[in-house]
Amino acid sequence: MLKVSSFQIADSIDIKTFKSVFTAELLYSDSDELFYRTDSDAFIYVFKFGIVGFFNYNELQITAFIEVISPYCKNKLDNKLSEEFEIETNAPRMKLGFNKIELTSVDSNVLRLVMLNVSQSVALDYYSQTTNILLEETNYHTQILENKGRLDLSGVNLKKYIGRTLNIKNRITANLYIFDSPDETWEDENLNKLDVGLKKTFDLQARFRTILEGLAIVKENLELFKDILQYRNSTRLEWVIIILILVEVVNLFVERIFGKT
Repeated sequence: MLKVSSFQIADSIDIKTFKSVFTAELLYSDSDELFYRTDSDAFIYVFKFGIVGFFNYNELQITAFIEVISPYCKNKLDNKLSEEFEIETNAPRMKLGFNKIELTSVDSNVLRLVMLNVSQSVALDYYSQTTNILLEETNYHTQILENKGRLDLSGVNLKKYIGRTLNIKNRITANLYIFDSPDETWEDENLNKLDVGLKKTFDLQARFRTILEGLAIVKENLELFKDILQYRNSTRLEWVIIILILVEVVNLFVERIFGKT
């Protein structure tokens, strides 16, 4: 029984720089992923969006590698999200279970696909948590708006909140590409069948849609907050203009009164 383990260790990993210094056998690479064979039956999968996947690694080896890659991580996480998935080989046919897959044979392409889907599942957990935080913060401000009839944020703080929320939302949206299937699955019927089965096992599509729906709600509320901010600024400007007009009227009135005397 072999095991795949994936960990969300940071917001992102500088894989371009890491690729230039890590000397294991590189089986696949692009601008977002690095897939290495580190031993005859051991593999590591590194993703730009902060996840590292391991096949046939024990806890000490995993800890050691995370230390090696840490200098290339941005915003390391104190509480690492993780997921494990078991692989049984030499089975009579492919069979998927809740946290286990039985395979007739295993090669690097099959392992890469399994590790990719496990890593995608971890990424969905991370983005789901982040989206829920955004939703909770947004709901907090909408509750205040409902109860008080106004946002309990100054203009500058409201702009900072909108900017921070948009940055998080954009980062999530930019990384959601990871749930596309590899090109190899379109060319190999067995790999495609495995990919479809894994996505169903990890419920990736439904979880993906839930995150998108949450982000859509956040976006809708941010549009509302921006409209309120613009209305607040325009109202303030209108009051400034009214006060200036009143000052001018008072000046004219005073000049006429004192001019006649």
